[in-house]
Amino acid sequence: MMAFWKRRSAEPVAFKGAASAASPDAERQDQRQHQLVRDIAQTVSSVGRDAAEVRGVLEDTQKVVMSQAQAMGALSNELSEVRSAQQVISQATEQSRAAVGRASHALEGVGHEVAGIVQTLRQVSDAASEITKIALQTRLVAFNASVEARRAGEAGRGFGVVADAVKDLAGKVENSSKAIMGTVLALDGRIEAFARELRSDASQAQQSAIHQAFAEVRSDVAQIAASAQQSEHTVKSLSGRANDLEQEVQQAMISLDTAFSCSDRFLKLSEQLIEKIAGSGVEVEDSPYIQAAQEAAMEISQLLEQALERGQIDSTKLFDEQYRPIAGTQPAQHLTQFVELADRLFPTVQERLLGFSAKVVYCIAVDRNGYVATHNKKYCQPQRSGDLVWNTANSRYRRIFNDRTGLASARNQRPFLLQTYRRDMGGGNFVLLKEVSAPIMVNGRHWGGLRLAFNF
Repeated sequence: MMAFWKRRSAEPVAFKGAASAASPDAERQDQRQHQLVRDIAQTVSSVGRDAAEVRGVLEDTQKVVMSQAQAMGALSNELSEVRSAQQVISQATEQSRAAVGRASHALEGVGHEVAGIVQTLRQVSDAASEITKIALQTRLVAFNASVEARRAGEAGRGFGVVADAVKDLAGKVENSSKAIMGTVLALDGRIEAFARELRSDASQAQQSAIHQAFAEVRSDVAQIAASAQQSEHTVKSLSGRANDLEQEVQQAMISLDTAFSCSDRFLKLSEQLIEKIAGSGVEVEDSPYIQAAQEAAMEISQLLEQALERGQIDSTKLFDEQYRPIAGTQPAQHLTQFVELADRLFPTVQERLLGFSAKVVYCIAVDRNGYVATHNKKYCQPQRSGDLVWNTANSRYRRIFNDRTGLASARNQRPFLLQTYRRDMGGGNFVLLKEVSAPIMVNGRHWGGLRLAFNF
């Protein structure tokens, strides 16, 4: 492969050398021009590397800003919900304050009713007292009648019986009225105490326990209302500031998009310059890798065409785009109808290219959507459950790499495409690489691309 590029670069030089055998100055001029082109290629390569670094930093910053924008949006929604909750609290507090007021008034009404009950009980007590007096007088009259009946002898015997019965009845009435008076007196004391608890008198040195409790409830409700109002003002202020920050983040995203587009154009320009220089016939640092990728792509193409001819696979399966997810994989892995064929055919070419140079990082054949059926063996490790970082770095087969670089390489149909990009190794680790890709054609139909990545 190196000999091929030496022949390509030597042919024009030999031609000029023959034409300028009598003109050594012209030959030296031609050599200086070639050296100048190689120097420019080296400079442009360095510029491309810096552009890729800048683009990567902008990508990282863009992800952070997008995350912040989402966080600010979520914060705005949460603050809006808090404001709604504060309004509900304020309404409930006002309702509680009104309910306490109504209960207090109702309590005063109950106090008045209890006072009426106390007055009625006192009337009952007075009536019982009168009954006691009447019963006592009745007993005296009955006693006198009984004495007179005894004096009358046989003639007063019947009257004496009646007098004794009246005396006994009067005693019972007296006892009952006294019991009523005792009960009413005890009840009067209790109700009077309750009435005092219910009465609200501002002139009292100390309010009753019930009214004191109501006063404390009113005070607490008032504090809750004040706190809710203050909280509502604070949340309103925070909402305004959050909206301002959200707008600032949105503006930052717009600015980042502009910078990202500029860096993208700058990176593409550097890649186009490298491609033009590499395709000019002057052998530059990247020329051997370009040649190796083109030859490997041609070899993969031939292997796939032979597989079709031998009936090892049909065209529908070879160009299958129904990527079936493999359950439980992270990052997501997929299967297609050509993975078994790829596992058999591709490693021979891909593993050999790893030994092309110590700078080569990987060599893979991808379909036109960036799907990698089989990767280099060292990157075809089975995934570890729950270990995303390790899987990202070591389980790179059966995956779809449809980022900018991946899709560009997969869909390129020019003789070659040279790109500079950051390879995501997981866990926030990136490796800056150059990548050359060449199209893989199967019977004139574009199947995908051969991607050869190498270090600077």
